Formats: sequence, structure tokens, C-alpha cells
Amino acid sequence: MRKILVTGALGQIGSELVMLLREKYGNENVVATNRSKKEGHDELYNSGPFELLDIRDKEKTVELVEKYEINTIINLAAILSAVGEARPQDCWDINMNGLYNMLEIAREKEIMLFTPSSIAAFGPSTPKEKTPQDTIQRPSTMYGVTKVAGEILCDYYYQRFGTDTRGVRFPGLISYETLPGGGTTDYAVHIYYEAIKNKKYTSFIAPGTKMDMMYMPDALEAIVDLMEADGDKLVHRNAFNITAMSFTPEEIAASIKKFIPEFEIDYEVDPVRQAIADSWPDSLDDTCAREEWGFNPKYDLDKMTEDMLNKLREKLK
Repeated sequence: MRKILVTGALGQIGSELVMLLREKYGNENVVATNRSKKEGHDELYNSGPFELLDIRDKEKTVELVEKYEINTIINLAAILSAVGEARPQDCWDINMNGLYNMLEIAREKEIMLFTPSSIAAFGPSTPKEKTPQDTIQRPSTMYGVTKVAGEILCDYYYQRFGTDTRGVRFPGLISYETLPGGGTTDYAVHIYYEAIKNKKYTSFIAPGTKMDMMYMPDALEAIVDLMEADGDKLVHRNAFNITAMSFTPEEIAASIKKFIPEFEIDYEVDPVRQAIADSWPDSLDDTCAREEWGFNPKYDLDKMTEDMLNKLREKLK
């Protein structure tokens, strides 16, 4: 039986992933952890184990791994791109020192470690169209630097110690459940909330800026599918490119207008987040993920928009 510890469990991915994993593997077999408790997560707190944990505290992490007989860690705790530029020292400390602790524990206890990377691992010199799985990675943000270093470190632990490390490069993630936490692609979530509330959105990303995106149900399924994949068939193991769609702010606005015709968008560009977005690829080549473990997203832009708007109308009643 798989027994999973999830770090950063109250973040945008973790809060939904924990509930999916508990449904699949049993409530008591999925331990949610976070640095602090937050309001609005009663279902997560009440449905299974929750523990306070800072991933920089290796001793406490080992204690929890032993207490719950953990055999899989999903390490989601991280500082994201925009926040990372405001707090680069903290970004390195949490993203790298925390990951190192998780890798050491995975090595010592011989357990699987899933660690997501990001489209932010690429930079201005990376090919922008259909970015290959293996290509130039020279990011211009501290978050991106930590993700590239993390990818290499996870590969090293697999090659040197045989540690079962796995991971994907997430594009921007869109969800109706939990607001994002300081990333450059956050506009693609906020725009749906504003479409429901005010029929208007002011984008901090300029028109014409393409970024890869994915609806959260596809992202969660990707984590589970890669975690359960036959390791012997994984050539890359870590940092698989995955994507579902690539669009500009005006294209997501046009999709919303199909369902809310009076919706309007204007622009007040944030130069910091715009510079980050301009440094990233326009689209990713996810061939390796499809061939090595069957990645296959279900949602395109219009299908996602329809579902997001329906779910948010219920949520915001």
C-alpha cells in the first residue's frame, strides 16, 4: 500500500492533490503537511492526517516519515516565481535546502520522491516554440535557477544512489478551488474570478504574450500517472515537459466571451512579471511524457473555460 507524505499541502496544487490521493489510496495513507495552517481547508484537515512541517527541518521530516511509515514523498513546498524575485534568498533556502533534505531522506529510507519543476526552468536563450525536452536552460529568475538545480540534483540522486526520483515541468496551472500563490501565470486564474464578479479584468500580462497552461484536473492526473508509471520505461524520470494549451491574455478573454459576451479585458502591465513571462517558452514539446508514461491531457481552452465558469458560479454564490 502506498503511504504518501505531501509537503506544501495547502498550496494551489497540494490542496486538491491531497483530496484526490486520499480518495485513491485511503484517507489515513496520505499525510498532508504545511508550514502553517490556513483557513478554508477544513475538509482536508478533517479527512486525514495533517502535520505542521517546514521542509528545512530534516529531523521533523524523518520523524513523520517513520511515524506514518511513508514510502512516497510528494514535495510541493516552494516559493514561486514572482515572490521569488522579491525574496530571492528565501527562494533559494526553501526550494533548494528543503529539496536536499527530501532527497537525503528518500535515499536513506529508500522511498520514492516526486518533485515538480516548472516552465520557469527555461530562459531567454531557450527555443521558444515547441521547446524540446532536452535543451538550453539558462533561466533569469531565482525560482528558475532553483528549478534547474533541482532537476539536476534529482537526476544525480537517481544516477548515483538509485533513488526513485520523478517529476514534471508544470506550465501555468488553472484551478477554481485554490487561488495561486505568487506566480507569473496567476492572471489566468484571476481572470475567471473577475469575469464572474465584474465582467471585466485588468491583466498584468501584456497582449500577445503566449504561455503554456494546464487545467488542474490534468495536472493532478499527471502526478498520479507518473508516480504509478513503470520506472523501467522512464528514460528521463525527472522534469518531463507537460502541457495542454498555449494562449495569450486576449485569447483567454475571447474564450470567456463565448460564455459571457459582455466580458471585457484591459491591461496594466507589471514589468517584473512581464519580463519573467517574456523569458519563458511559448509552447513545450511533451512527446517524451506521452511516449514514456502515457501523458494525455483532457482539457483544451474552451472546455476548461466552460468548466471553470460553471464551477466558480457555484463557488461564488
